[in-house]
Parts: sequence; C-alpha cells; structure tokens
Amino acid sequence: MEEMEEELKCPVCGSFYREPIILPCSHNLCQACARNILVQTPESESPQSRRASGSGVSDYDYLDLDKMSLYSEADSGYGSYGGFASAPTTPCQKSPNGVRVFPPAMPPPATHLSPALAPVPRNSCITCPQCHRSLILDDRGLRGFPKNRVLEGVIDRYQQSKAAALKCQLCEKAPKEATVMCEQCDVFYCDPCRLRCHPPRGPLAKHRLVPPAQGRVSRRLSPRKVSTCTDHELENHSMYCVQCKMPVCYQCLEEGKHSSHEVKALGAMWKLHKSQLSQALNGLSDRAKEAKEFLVQLRNMVQQIQENSVEFEACLVAQCDALIDALNRRKAQLLARVNKEHEHKLKVVRDQISHCTVKLRQTTGLMEYCLEVIKENDPSGFLQISDALIRRVHLTEDQWGKGTLTPRMTTDFDLSLDNSPLLQSIHQLDFVQMKVPATPILQLEECCTHNNSATLSWKQPPLSTVPAEGYILELDDGNGGQFREVYVGKETMCTVDGLHFNSTYNARIKAFNKTGVSQYSKTLVLQTSEDTDSEEQTLPFPVPSERLPLRRMSPFSSTLNLQPSFPGRSYFDFRSSPHQLSLHSSLQSLNAPGCNFETQSAPYSQLGKYTYLAWFAFDPGSAHSDIIFSNDNLTVTCSSYDDRVVLGKTGFSKGVHYWELTVDRYDNHPDPAFGVARIDVMKDVMLGKDDKAWAMYVDNNRSWFMHNNSHTNRTEGGITKGATIGVLLDLNRKNLTFFINDEQQGPIAFENVEGLFFPAVSLNRNVQVSTVPPRVTA
Repeated sequence: MEEMEEELKCPVCGSFYREPIILPCSHNLCQACARNILVQTPESESPQSRRASGSGVSDYDYLDLDKMSLYSEADSGYGSYGGFASAPTTPCQKSPNGVRVFPPAMPPPATHLSPALAPVPRNSCITCPQCHRSLILDDRGLRGFPKNRVLEGVIDRYQQSKAAALKCQLCEKAPKEATVMCEQCDVFYCDPCRLRCHPPRGPLAKHRLVPPAQGRVSRRLSPRKVSTCTDHELENHSMYCVQCKMPVCYQCLEEGKHSSHEVKALGAMWKLHKSQLSQALNGLSDRAKEAKEFLVQLRNMVQQIQENSVEFEACLVAQCDALIDALNRRKAQLLARVNKEHEHKLKVVRDQISHCTVKLRQTTGLMEYCLEVIKENDPSGFLQISDALIRRVHLTEDQWGKGTLTPRMTTDFDLSLDNSPLLQSIHQLDFVQMKVPATPILQLEECCTHNNSATLSWKQPPLSTVPAEGYILELDDGNGGQFREVYVGKETMCTVDGLHFNSTYNARIKAFNKTGVSQYSKTLVLQTSEDTDSEEQTLPFPVPSERLPLRRMSPFSSTLNLQPSFPGRSYFDFRSSPHQLSLHSSLQSLNAPGCNFETQSAPYSQLGKYTYLAWFAFDPGSAHSDIIFSNDNLTVTCSSYDDRVVLGKTGFSKGVHYWELTVDRYDNHPDPAFGVARIDVMKDVMLGKDDKAWAMYVDNNRSWFMHNNSHTNRTEGGITKGATIGVLLDLNRKNLTFFINDEQQGPIAFENVEGLFFPAVSLNRNVQVSTVPPRVTA
C-alpha cells in the first residue's frame, strides 16, 4: 500500500488530507489549505455583479472559466489582483507549492466556528493547484464544496495499517506479536496463546479469526460519517443527478434545481459506478502487470548490461594486450636487426683496423730499414741492394693507394623506422560492427495466402541495434522436403507465386550482414487455397509452428520462381474481375459428377477424362512495357511492330492443364506465338527464341514449334480473325500439345518438360488475343 501514499497527500501542504473537499475539477484539497489559497477578485468579477449584468453563467461552468480565471497560459504561474478588501497594501504570501494565499490579516474576532465554517472574504476565488483551473466562490464559500468522506476513510485505514505491530493480550511476560484477532472475543492472540486459550473446537470453532491489521481497523475505525447535502446540511444524499454528476437530497429535488435532469437512485448509481470502476481497474491492472514484467525485464537488462560490460572490457583489454604483445615482439625483431647491423659494422671496421695495423707495421719497418741502409758509406754495397729497395718502396707506396685509407663502413645506420602507418592505425582504432544481426520476426498480421501464392512480411526485433544488410527467405517443396532460398534482398516483404494448390508449405527467414548470418526465425506454416472457384480468396494466415530454429539444408533445383516488380523485391498484384472464374489445377476434373463441359469439339471430348481446365488473366507486372491490357487484363495487344511477350498470372508445376485463347484481331498476316515459359523468359523477342520458352508460332497458312530458337515440325493450317488456339500442358506425362480451332496442330510439340510454367503469348500491334472462359453446363 506504500505506493498509494502520494494519492492521500494534499498538493498544498504535502501532508495527509484533513477534512478533504472535492473541487468541481474532481481534485481534492484540505479545507484549511483551500482557505489558504483563496484570493480576492475585483468587485466586477464577483458572482453578484455577473448575475446583475445578466450573464447568467454558473459559477461552476468551466466553459466560461477563462473569463474569470486568474491563471493564464502565457504566465509562468498563478497571479492575483493587487490587493484585498481586508488588507489592500499587504503583499501575498505563498503556500508550500508556490500558490499565493491570503496574508495573515488582523486576527478575527473570537469565534467558536471551525476554520471550514468561518466566513471567507467576499468575492473570493480559488485555483486548483493541480489542473490550474479557477472559479469564484458564491455566498456559501467553502461550504459549497462536498466533503470527500471516502478519502477520509481510506486515509484512516491506511494510517491504522501503518501503526506499530499489535501485541498479544494474554501473554503474562514480554507480550509477543499478535498473529490473529478473534472478532467475537475481541482479543488479539499470539500463536501459543491461541492454541492454549482459543482452541479450534467446541463453541470456539465457530469464531472468526482475522489478521491483526484487519481486526485493528475494524476495532478502531470510527463510524462512517453520513454525507450530507452541501445546500441542505440537515439532509442526507438520497438521489444522484446524472447531468450534474453529483449526489442530491430530496429537498434539492423539491426545490426544482434538477427538475429537467435525469435523477436516479443513489444506491443503484453507487453499484453501477463501482462496477464501472472495477472494470476500468481490470484494464489498468493488466497494464500494471505488464509494467511490472517490463520492470523485471529492465532490471534483468541492467544486470545483463553489467555482465556484458565486464565481459566486453575484459575482451577489450585482452585485444589491446595482444596488440601490445605483438608490438613488443616486433620491437624485439627490429632491435635484433639493429644489433646485427651494429655487429656487422664493427666487424668491418675492426678487420680494416687489423689490416691497416699490419700493413703500417710492415711499412714502418721498411722505412726504418731503408734509413739505416742510407747511412752506409759503402757505395758498392749500397748499389747492390738499392734497386730492390727502391722497387719495394714504390710497391709499398702503391699498396697505400686509393681506397686503402678510406673507411669501408660508415658510422651511420642506414635504417629508418616507418611508424606513421602504425600510428595512423592506432589513431583509427575503433569499434566496428562484429555481430550477426538478430533473428527476424515474422509479422503474422501482414501475411496471407491467395490461391497458389503466399505473401510474407517480417521485421527486425524492436530493440535490435545490429543492422541487417539483407534477408534470406526459404521455403520447402510443400511435401516436407528440403528448404531452398526463394528470395535474397533488402526488402521486408515478398510474395511467392506458383505454389501448388491445396499444399502445406513451411517458411522461414534469416538476416545477414558482413559478419555472418542470424538464426532462423520460427517456422511458419502456409496453406494454399483448396477451393479456387471464388473470385478472390484470401486465407487467414496460420499460427507459426513452435519449432526450434532449423539448420540450413542444401538448396536444390528450384521449381519455385519469383517475379520481381522492382530490383531486390518480389511482389505480385492479384486482382480478379467481378465476373472472373478462376479454374486452376485444383479444380475437379471435367467429367466430375454434377459438372460437365460441352463436347461439341474434339479436344473437349478427348481431354475431358483427365484434364483440368485453366482460365487466367494476363500479368501486367511481368509483361513488356509495350503490351497493352484491357478487359480486366483478359485481353492483350501491343503498341510495337516487334514481338513482345506477356505471361499469365498463374503458374503450373504438376497435373494436366488446358486453356484456350481467341484471336480478336489479325491484320497483315503476322505470326504470333503461343505456349508456356519460365518466369524469367526474354520479353522483347518472339516466344521460343530463348531456352526459357516452348511455343508454337503461326501465320495465316502454317505453323512451327520453336524452343531455344530451334524451329521444328512445320504444319499446314494457319489462323485468321476469330480462330481459337488451345494449349495442353500435361505435366504428368511431361509433354506439350497445341490445337487450332479444336483440332490438334501437328504431333506432340515438346516432351520432357518439367518445372514451373506460365501461359505465354508473344504478339505485335497487328494481333489482339483474349483468354477464353470455360464452357460449363450444370
């Protein structure tokens, strides 16, 4: 209950409410505090002058309170008029919350009236310290405000519960703390005394034992004061005015103050408002519970942040220490190189010193010998050795020639440490994103399935700070097989088309950045449409299956294609005309009971035993820009003289399918092409020019089959305006056959066709074709 304490304190004095009154704005004030914050208004603002002027506005009408309010939105606080009738020159004082109050005027004459009943100065105004609304008091003064008896009772119970612990009344020495109170005996017991003096048997077994705090409140709580009418103090409240939202007495009703208002019984409204408050508290309780859980989450985050901080600091210190160790190792290597250079220089210089020393010694000896020979006076003896000595002197002199007296090594070290790149790297050393992105969250409210396509939407977790560079969407094959990638890009929405009807797919998504790939999201179960005879069917998205993130399996050859409407995103726009009937591979066979197709032509009679009839609209999103659509995308032509390709919206990957197209316009003998194609077929050449299309192109006399620009099986028989071209795609037998006006055109056109195929047409401006609706009879 400690959280409730602020609700029980007066905003003016900061203490528990004492004799609280209710202002018209529903806030509470102590009676004494309300008197302290009264201010006096000029005579022209008094209720009497306003009534005399004929304004007829109630003193409590907040619609016009701005005219009489002393509080201005342009001001920083409260204001008051220059003086008071009782003390015009005495400045105003302030209450603890800064609201101006009446100055202590001359002591009032001795009176036995309580402060609440004491008269207030005339033309007084009170401003709520919480909402800053002001109103002028009438002749009743503060007695015109109802007293909040409920708040008094709550404060009384709260103060009782905060009192000191109660002691057992039967302990002889050192009374122990009481644990229960008997309401019938009106005695507080500790556990030993209760077992000894108040055993739960016999007549005492029927006594009601309550906790001490509850017993103390019920024991000490004074009788509830009966709330009386503010206008008729001797009358108790007995009714409730709905318009005024206040209790009234019978005398108020007899006086006609609420004659035009809706009045209800006080007890009934009491129960109704208690019920409304209880309902409102239920919602608030849920929010409070969520807030508590959120606080627990935040406190856990504080602990986690502290743990992560310690771990991160340790990691940072280890990384910096590793850099320092690497620098020290490099330092040792560089010092070793310097020492090696030092030793090399010393060795060279020392060797040169040794060599010069020996040679100098030899030269000095030769010189001393020659000087001694010159001293001899024997000419014949001198001449015998002089030639040899002269040659030796010249030879020795030549040995001291160029380079001999030049140092072989310099004293400088030809090494210079280039540390600027390392210093720059150290200065640029900073934190980089080294975490994989968080696991994406699938947004179920934005996901849906439509016929044989599915739209998925996802997002990053709200508190994720690691950016994702893109996303990878994976689907299985609809039979619980391996997952494969069907989309990679930056977008957060993707529509996958060409799925099998009446199949269950599993989808999952993961995010990636330069660091790596996130965990997979929860697996989402997709159910494609089973009944496609409706104009448009959007199924509610199923709940995700509660699975652990699945490991990624090797992708396999994909038969599931995406149709991009702009780079990096796959999206399809599916719309059906009001009269459109969608018949795909999930329709019943033509010979099913209760529904049969006319057998006026050979193809229908031949195919009716095993074929599903398909009817589709053309797809503007994948078509060439020169294609012109009309009739709700059921009819196409072209604005160019060159052949342009357009695909149907529905793809087929299994089953047997037959559809027809009619030639609405055929001028100048062009050669349109009809057939099937992959989603990524070339759109600016004739159908069949690349390896992504299988087609029959036909003019007014003959036709050819074409795939990968290979022309085969020329067949006589062409088309004119009004001709019907039929296409039979048998994916069970993996072949493709063409018909013109219900007659097969040539042999089976193509075999070994498998995968996902879309109906396709190529045409120029001289041709206009439309899809033919199925002929159905009940």
